[in-house]
Order: sequence, then structure tokens, then C-alpha cells
Amino acid sequence: MRHIRSLSVLIFASQLLIQTLGFASVPGQNVSCLDNSGKELPAINEQVLQWKASTPNQFLARGHVTGVIQNIYPIRNGHYHFQAQIGPKLTDTIEVIYNISFGQINNIVPGLSVEACGDYITSTAPTQTYQPSPDGAIIHWIHRSPDQHRHASGYLIINNILYGQGSGSGS
Repeated sequence: MRHIRSLSVLIFASQLLIQTLGFASVPGQNVSCLDNSGKELPAINEQVLQWKASTPNQFLARGHVTGVIQNIYPIRNGHYHFQAQIGPKLTDTIEVIYNISFGQINNIVPGLSVEACGDYITSTAPTQTYQPSPDGAIIHWIHRSPDQHRHASGYLIINNILYGQGSGSGS
């Protein structure tokens, strides 16, 4: 138990370092996470964790998180699914869902740094279409939007490599 707590603190400290260094700055790429009004949205890990703990199933908001990949889930319906640790507790996680049609992700493994900008959804119970997330919350639409008027763009950065800006057709 002591080892797990130490690992959790180390992971969270790494995450804070990533945030402090301005992880959204990818060499050669200009990416911004925008909220629904078009304003810059900084990483809001604490807010996302609060939403996860206090909002009803299917609550939707704009999210921007940074953390460390903890677990890789099976690819389903053309989407990568993985768990990101975004806070100091072992339960401070979110499921990140990325549409493969916007580009493949190479060598995704636990321990890599991650930043995701997209739509946050509380996912604690099944819907007519989807099962609940194993993490109780998701962030998705983490790619450019083919129709900016219908949906805001997002992005995914794993170990300083930007994903989600390819020519896919939806999420």
C-alpha cells in the first residue's frame, strides 16, 4: 500500500511538472484549447475531477486535462481508449477516447505524458448507445473538427507529439 501511495504521488508530481512547463507547447505546432465561447481554456484537472464526483450521468462540458497514461483499454469502434491519471489519488482518472480516423497513435504505453482538449462527459451509467466508462468520465472529440460551426476542435498530445489534426471525418 505504501508503494502504491508513493507511486501515485510521483505520478501526480510529474503531472504538475508537465503543467508548469506549458506542455501544450509542441515544437512546430500552434495548438490552443478553446472553451465553448472561443476563449483559451487552461488545463482544468481539478474542475474535471469535481465534475466527475458531482455531476449527473451525461453531463457535458469543455475539458482540458494533463496527466500520465495509466492503462490501455481495447480499441473499440475505431477509437483508442486509455486511462489517464489527472490527480494525486489512484481514482483521479479519466478515460480518453480518440478517433483513429484522425491519425494513428504510435507506441502508446502506460507512463507517457498526455494532454487532451475536447468534450468532457460524466459516464457513470449506460445510455442507449454506450456503456459507462470504467473511469466514470471521458474526454473525447480530441481532434480537429471537420465542421467548426457544429463542433469545436480538440487535440491530443502524447509525449510532445500532437495527434488529431489529420483529415478524418468524425468522432
